[in-house]
Amino acid sequence: MKKFWSLIVYSLIIVLLAAAIPQRAKAAVSVSAASAVLLEQKSGRILYEKDAHKKRRIASITKIMTAIIAIESGKMNKNVPISEKAVRAEGSSIYLKPGTKMKLEDLVYGLMLRSGNDAAVAIAEYIGGSVDGFAYMMNQKAKEIGMLNTHFSNPHGLDDSNDHYSTAYDMALLTRYAMQNKIYQKIAGTKVYRTDNPTEDWEYVWKNKNRLLTKYKYTTGGKTGYTKLAKRTLVTTASKGEMSLIAVTLNGPDDWNDHIAMYESGFKAYDMAEVLTKGKISDISQKFYKDHLYIKKTVVYPATSEEMDLFSVKYKLNKPDKNWRNAGEVKAGKAIVYLDGRAVSETAIFYRSKQEQKKGFLDNVRDLFLSLTGVNANG
Repeated sequence: MKKFWSLIVYSLIIVLLAAAIPQRAKAAVSVSAASAVLLEQKSGRILYEKDAHKKRRIASITKIMTAIIAIESGKMNKNVPISEKAVRAEGSSIYLKPGTKMKLEDLVYGLMLRSGNDAAVAIAEYIGGSVDGFAYMMNQKAKEIGMLNTHFSNPHGLDDSNDHYSTAYDMALLTRYAMQNKIYQKIAGTKVYRTDNPTEDWEYVWKNKNRLLTKYKYTTGGKTGYTKLAKRTLVTTASKGEMSLIAVTLNGPDDWNDHIAMYESGFKAYDMAEVLTKGKISDISQKFYKDHLYIKKTVVYPATSEEMDLFSVKYKLNKPDKNWRNAGEVKAGKAIVYLDGRAVSETAIFYRSKQEQKKGFLDNVRDLFLSLTGVNANG
C-alpha cells in the first residue's frame, strides 16, 4: 500500500514540475509535405519546421526569384521581345507568340499568376541576355539573401537539370526578401489580372493559380509549383493582426491544407511582443549618454504567452567621443534583444546632441504651423 501511495505522490510531483517549466515548443502541427517551414516575416523566426534544410527540387516556386529580379531591374515599363526559344518552353504557358513584344510588367504577372514558362524564358533573355546569364544573376541574388543551400539553373523550375534545387527554409528567406518590395506584394496577391493582347482582338485574363487567396481569408500572396519529379510545391504568405507569416511546403500532396494548418497553429500559439519602442532610451545612467540616446524603429518579436516574460535587452555602446556633441546624429552602438538568454534581434542606437535635439523640436513646430496654415513644403 505504501508503494502505491508513493507512486501516486511521485507521479503528481512529475506532473507539477512539468507544468512549471515554460513551454517554448514551436507551433504544433502535422503536415503531409516532405519538407515544410513556417516563418514570421519581420523577425525571421521559425515557428515550425520539418526537414526545412533538406535540398529538394522546387518546381515553379523558382519564379519568385525570377519575378523579384525582373522587378528590381527597373524595366517594368519596357517592352520585351518574345523569341522562338521562349515560346517553345515546355509546360504551363501564357501563349506568347514569337516576334511580338510584351511589357515586362505584364510578363511578370503572367509568370506569377499563370506560372508561364514562356514568360520566364522571355524575362531571362531580356534581363540576363540569355537563360544562362539570368541563372547566374539568380545565384548571385541567392547568395546576397543568404540562401546557402540553393542553386538555380533556369528561371522556371522545370526538371531539365539535376543542379536546380533549394530548401523550404531558403525559399522562405527568398519570400521574406521579396515581400519587402511593394510591387512584388501587389503582383503576388493579385487574384485576376487583365492586359491587352497585341496580336488579337481579345485581351489576356489571368486568374491566379494560388487557390489559398480565395480559400483562406488571411492569405496575401504566394506561388504554386508542380513537376513530375518535384511533385507539388507551394509558397504562401498570410497576415492576421500585427503578425505576417510565410509558409513553404515541398513535395506536399495536401499542400493547401498543410498551409492552413500551419497558419492557424502559428496565429494561435504566437503573438507579436513589442520588446523595444522607438524613441529616447531613458534607462541609461552614464552622464555623457543620458538623455541623448534613441532608437529609430520599434523592435517586435513573435513569442508564446509563456515566453513574454523571458525577454531582456542589453545595450552595447561605443566609447564616448566629445566630438559627438557637435556632430548632430551619430551611431553610438546597438541594443541586443535576448529571449531566454539567446540573442534574437538587434537594432542600432543613435546619439543626438542637444543642438540637434533643439533643431528637431523647432522643425516639428514649423511643420505643425505650416500644416495648420495650409502651406506645404512646395509652397
